[in-house]
Amino acid sequence: MSIENKIYSEEQNIKDVKDVFTLLPQRYYGNENTLVVHDDCLNVLKGIKDNSIDLIFADPPYNIGKEFEKEIMKKEEYIKWCETWIDECMRILKRSGTFYLMAATQFMPYLDVYISSKYFVRARIIWYYDSSGVQAKRYFGSLYEPILMVVKDKSKYIFNSDEVMVDAKTGKQRKLIDYRGKIPKRYSTKKVMGNVWYIPRVRYKMPEYENHPTQKPEKLLDIIVRASSKENQIVLDPFAGSFTTCAVANKLKRKCIGIEINEEYVKIGIRRLGISNVYNGEQLLKVKVKKTKNKSKKDHEHYSMLNSIL
Repeated sequence: MSIENKIYSEEQNIKDVKDVFTLLPQRYYGNENTLVVHDDCLNVLKGIKDNSIDLIFADPPYNIGKEFEKEIMKKEEYIKWCETWIDECMRILKRSGTFYLMAATQFMPYLDVYISSKYFVRARIIWYYDSSGVQAKRYFGSLYEPILMVVKDKSKYIFNSDEVMVDAKTGKQRKLIDYRGKIPKRYSTKKVMGNVWYIPRVRYKMPEYENHPTQKPEKLLDIIVRASSKENQIVLDPFAGSFTTCAVANKLKRKCIGIEINEEYVKIGIRRLGISNVYNGEQLLKVKVKKTKNKSKKDHEHYSMLNSIL
């Protein structure tokens, strides 16, 4: 049985997720928790009901000339395109929902200004990491990516503070006393994590690694999904890529819609989310391919051994 026939015959299993659509996409695959949609995100977003999605995470193409980018828009064109799909995301977001936006550092200031003029930015998050790749020599290299946390209604949005607590050094480690009140007491041992997050990037040897050039780590999405949604709520990713958002959402018992225009990445989503291991007769196997051609330590040891023999 082809994957298309299998999925459409199990329509009742994905009824809850499909209920958000006024117009169903032509190409979609799914189970009771998740839809993988193969289409341009703007086409799909326009077919979703107003105020129907609980959490949206968007990580659009960088548009900065990376070798894996097939098409580069002019600056003004790219910003306008982003504004269009951002407004669609905010239209379908519930009043209690949250929209998280990642973007290249070159474009985030423009998008921040636009979003701030229409919606409420609750946090500006920095995700930073180390880099083993080639770094800049004539300027300070980039080791972070910005994230905006955006809401429609700054008094009603979901934020599960208990899910994102960390040790408070003042109370947990230093055990200091707070004398500001009438009765002295110890500082709290826990606090809500700040807006600067150190999370390593996904490496080749990690089990979560997929063949996608800008894969985001599960830990990053785990924080976002835990903080801004509840079990059985619907999470949407308009640029699903390696489908990390959906994978994390499913692990945390959320439902998810992942939209992706690239067929190769759609196949990753179908396999990774356990929807099927077959796509149009093709067996979907996880075969890792390194994202970089840079030599590893093992490569250098191999070449050194060959040189010693020769």
